[in-house]
Amino acid sequence: MSESPDVEAVFWDIGGVILRMASVRAAHREFVDRLCAEYPAAADSDAALERWRNVLGTYFGEREGTAFRPAHEGYRRAVDEILTVSPEETEWESLFRKIRTEQVEPNSDAITAIEALADAPLHQGVISDVDDDEGKELLRTFEVWDAMDSYTTSEAVGRTKPDPAMFETALGKAGVEPAQSVMIGDRYEHDMDGGTRAGLWTVAYGAEDGPAVDVALDDLRKLPDWLGVSK
Repeated sequence: MSESPDVEAVFWDIGGVILRMASVRAAHREFVDRLCAEYPAAADSDAALERWRNVLGTYFGEREGTAFRPAHEGYRRAVDEILTVSPEETEWESLFRKIRTEQVEPNSDAITAIEALADAPLHQGVISDVDDDEGKELLRTFEVWDAMDSYTTSEAVGRTKPDPAMFETALGKAGVEPAQSVMIGDRYEHDMDGGTRAGLWTVAYGAEDGPAVDVALDDLRKLPDWLGVSK
């Protein structure tokens, strides 16, 4: 574990760090099952789930460079592929939000760390590739929205990590220098390499190891100790 920096700001990714991705996959499974049960579908739920995943994979795979593509549009396209009626003839959006709220789960160690840092004399924020409203809803569901001093999403910036604009925007909101900031993420290219290139320290939480990783933590409850801000 490397020596901790003199930190003024900590930035969190959402998916894979604050949010358990396994719970997202479970929520999508439940949503597709309910969708097929409630509306005329082009296939059974197993085949429909495969179509859902393929449509989303293709949709995000067609993104040009770091240009932002809203997840909501990907969901709508996937629903259109699954059902034999138009998405506009359904209540898919409200059903999707309901199931997501019920099913998604946080990484409990991340929540503990966020709560521990909430009273520390530093800026705590989010840098995430999520849709703006979806990210806010997740943080409110996990009851950590009020612990954040800033919130930077790809929808607001128009780019995705590792684009420097994502980090520069967040640093500008915090009013801090990159060398006094830490990025916590689960993806090497987006969070670790992107953060390092922007001049931030990096904490890998499930991200692969490499020269852009300053420290790797398998339990984020250790983060306050590493930052030297434990109570």
